[in-house]
Amino acid sequence: MVNRALPNVVDSSAWLAYFADEPTAGTFAAAIEDLKHLVVPAVCLLEVFKVVARQRGDGAALQAIAVMQQGRVVDLDAPLALSAASLGNTHGLPLADSMVYATARAVGGIVWTQDDDFDGLDGVRYVPKTTTSA
Repeated sequence: MVNRALPNVVDSSAWLAYFADEPTAGTFAAAIEDLKHLVVPAVCLLEVFKVVARQRGDGAALQAIAVMQQGRVVDLDAPLALSAASLGNTHGLPLADSMVYATARAVGGIVWTQDDDFDGLDGVRYVPKTTTSA
């Protein structure tokens, strides 16, 4: 359930699930479509563009980025970088994930993700990827 009073910081994994209409897409839709509260870490633009361009071409990637930029994009500045480094060390997060988590902490928001690196962290709405058997 989306808390409409808090910023929604949507991780790249959630954006990719949403754009690909994966089984978890509906879980992330409310957070993504609540543009008033949507916060987009700049690193997510990089990650999503890279994946979508590789899979479907630059045109599709640019369309995805246009959707993402409807939210408030937060650039990485020096204070946010230092916070990300500290949080990354404390929680064992990879670089991009530490930037997303630091962004959420800076804006007082909730991270929406299906990346298990975030599982168990405060202020995170972790939704495991749905697996299907073939």
